Amino acid sequence: MPAAALALTALSGCATSTNSGSGNGDSGVKLVKDGKLVTCTHLSYKPFQYSEGDKTVGFDVDLVDLVAKKLNVQQEILDTAFEGIQNGQSLNVGDCDVAAAAMTITDERKKALDFSDAYFDAEQALLVKKGTGYKDLSALKGKKLGVQQSTTGEIYANENKEKYGYEVVQFEDLTLQETAVRTGAVDAAINDNGPLYDYAKEFPDTEVTTEFPTGDKYGIGVKKDNKPLLDVVNQVLKDAKSSGEYDKIYEKWFGKKPASK
Repeated sequence: MPAAALALTALSGCATSTNSGSGNGDSGVKLVKDGKLVTCTHLSYKPFQYSEGDKTVGFDVDLVDLVAKKLNVQQEILDTAFEGIQNGQSLNVGDCDVAAAAMTITDERKKALDFSDAYFDAEQALLVKKGTGYKDLSALKGKKLGVQQSTTGEIYANENKEKYGYEVVQFEDLTLQETAVRTGAVDAAINDNGPLYDYAKEFPDTEVTTEFPTGDKYGIGVKKDNKPLLDVVNQVLKDAKSSGEYDKIYEKWFGKKPASK
């Protein structure tokens, strides 16, 4: 369904991660809720964050659990529209402490929020129904290309639509976008490679036919000038990479060790 029909920043729910820490940290970090590190994300974006029973799980969830543990608090996850996450609104109004939503670091987003050091490398990719023969954007002339609202995939698709002559169709979230490929509402979809490969594995009537070398790097967002919290996040990421904990989490969700950290 088109994103224009949805309220951009309407909250859709909350969940708690599996980390069982409690209390307040002694690092001088101020949190929006006593004893909680509230994370804004947008579900579902498997395998980075998605619902499993009554819990929210995923790669990003496990990483932020390490931050919560460092602060001696429990992570609480707030599911909200991605537009409000990437433009800094959710952080600015105090809905959450951090934003972890497989979010690419961009110059435009850095105007609205501060990012941690990069913790994941990604590229854009093309998802199609198996057997369609759509191997790249040039094959989509006169076709419909689905994008997720406010993502780098949407930017890439719009930058190239005149060159390749396809129609861009916007969706509010990844699940709607992916489903539209299977139902034929769109001919193809562009999004980050990790979630699309995961989807094609779950639904073998779809396939990823190509990647686009966009050099995306994910970062955890905090409110502008919240240096105490940003410092903790960066230290946790650094420690996790040097200790091997990052590799364990990566292998848990992607079935292999990272090529680079």
